[in-house]
Amino acid sequence: MEPLTLHDDRYFDPNPSVRRIARSLYEETKDLPIVSPHGHVEPRLLANDEPFPEPTSLLIIPDHYIFRMLYSQGVRLEDLGIPTRDGTPVEEDPRKIWQRFAEHYYLFRGTPTGAWLDHEMSEVFGVEHKLDGDSAQHVYDQINEQLQSEDFRPRALFEDFDVEVLCTTDAATDSLEHHKAIRESDWDGTVRPTFRPDALFTITAPDWDDHLDQLRERCGMTIDSYADFIEALEDRRAFFKSMGATATDHAVLEPYTNELSEAKADAIFQKALRGEADEEDERLFQANMLMEMARMSTEDGLVMQLHPGAYRNHNQAVYERFGPDKGGDIPVRTEFTENLEALLNAYGNDPDFTLVLFTLDESTYSRELAPLAGHYPCLTLGPAWWFHDSIEGMQRYRRRTIETAGIYNTAGFNDDTRAFCSIPARHDLSRRVDANVLASLVARHIVTEKEAHEMAHALAYGLAKETYRLGE
Repeated sequence: MEPLTLHDDRYFDPNPSVRRIARSLYEETKDLPIVSPHGHVEPRLLANDEPFPEPTSLLIIPDHYIFRMLYSQGVRLEDLGIPTRDGTPVEEDPRKIWQRFAEHYYLFRGTPTGAWLDHEMSEVFGVEHKLDGDSAQHVYDQINEQLQSEDFRPRALFEDFDVEVLCTTDAATDSLEHHKAIRESDWDGTVRPTFRPDALFTITAPDWDDHLDQLRERCGMTIDSYADFIEALEDRRAFFKSMGATATDHAVLEPYTNELSEAKADAIFQKALRGEADEEDERLFQANMLMEMARMSTEDGLVMQLHPGAYRNHNQAVYERFGPDKGGDIPVRTEFTENLEALLNAYGNDPDFTLVLFTLDESTYSRELAPLAGHYPCLTLGPAWWFHDSIEGMQRYRRRTIETAGIYNTAGFNDDTRAFCSIPARHDLSRRVDANVLASLVARHIVTEKEAHEMAHALAYGLAKETYRLGE
């Protein structure tokens, strides 16, 4: 079996002058606490603090980064144990699934997923051999043995990872019972909810009525008009804030914003109640609701995050059989300047408003996003996201935005992960890449080494904490 070793200079430039500075900058940040202001870890994990399941259920089945790659090479999702919507049988033997994964592990060479997994196996679980078909069962047993230890309970790992704060993503209608349990426990880890109302804005979705009924139940009120709907959302935002939330999160295909009159908004809402709303109604309604969310943020101080540009569930066969979040979300071209004009003209100069923008369309970094963030006081650029939260993607993001927006109009780093055990790997990769980018600026005498050290600290820790108001 081939040994698994992580090179001390991984991701650094081979140019000796740049590499020396990058090492120094990384030493400045590698042991800083982790601030995770946006992600999808289930709060139940830390509320219950139960042992993790065996390695396959922990690392493979929940992670679409892993199984989308295997699927692209002809491995059936059923053979990876991915549950089906209709309950038809899938592979249930975790060792068989792990063996298939290991035999195809070479597919992840050069990818961020491969970088994260190697770091996770080596640094979190102490695995000493590279994963392949020959080492598969040995590595499985080693990880499984670790997972039985009290030191590998979720809360123990949270502390071992030195996570200062972890923010989850929660439906607007969520009871936040797990957050309540964490707050009432004798554990002092900081886990905050994030308000995500997307399901209430997609008024043509087949289950929209169900989500609206949940909103009625949570608020204890009738919601028969647009005015009622707005009141209920304000009520839920206040509840989330009382439970520690500092941010909202919104995913849209296009970041179109447009304010409707209350009469027009109510007319669309009434059509939705009757089940008669069409796609154009939904587009207008979502554009208006982004305006409403911005308005509410100016009043309650919640940071607004916007994730546009993902064509959800592109593979209809996979979506129909396995459901959402199965690797079929694909980037599309995204326009920001005109789409956000209404929102930015209404709220972009408000000192109490913060809008964090993400994109999957790299062509917008230097053309639109950096100039917008370099002007509007409210705007902050979120880090490279999804397919671009990689070694090369992070470097492109920094190089295309720093000249126009600097680093202080960006939100540092967030890991955006569902895979709890990958959190330190993702932050380590980001800190290394940022150190390398800054080292290049020093080597070209654009910034001094002292300035680069201050910038590295901000990118790894300070900017995320400041942007998301996590020190308040």
